[in-house]
Amino acid sequence: MDIKQIQELIKFVSRSGVNEVAIEQENFKITIKTNQAPTVVHATLPQAPLVQAAAPVATAPTAPVAATPAIPAAEDTSKYLTVKSPMIGTFYRSASPDKPMFVNVGDEISAGKVVCIIEAMKLFNEIESEVSGRIVKILVDNASPVEYDQPLFLVEPI
Repeated sequence: MDIKQIQELIKFVSRSGVNEVAIEQENFKITIKTNQAPTVVHATLPQAPLVQAAAPVATAPTAPVAATPAIPAAEDTSKYLTVKSPMIGTFYRSASPDKPMFVNVGDEISAGKVVCIIEAMKLFNEIESEVSGRIVKILVDNASPVEYDQPLFLVEPI
């Protein structure tokens, strides 16, 4: 991994809202941690001393992330299927701001239908549904960071 790739990884981590990323390869290990303070990068190369670099990450002012309201305890969600995120990245409901949403509440979907896009390291990945049914609830706001295996949609089987 060269310095350019490390810089891109730092930018991605700062934008995604993830607090820590660790990558370990056969002869290379890197951990990036963020906490609204400067980013600290620890890199260990074979036969090289530990390298520590503090690099402040410049970020554009962002609006506070709105918490997704929880489903009321009285509502039984066990009958619903969940479409989960297969990766870490930024969740988008449409291909671009001027394009229509892939799915909305009430839409019927089938296995293989694109339901959203997740951007990871400037790659836009179309996420296809693995289930068929009707969208009951969208659990993530547009342009929000998502984690691996985070629920994105609740689907009622039909």
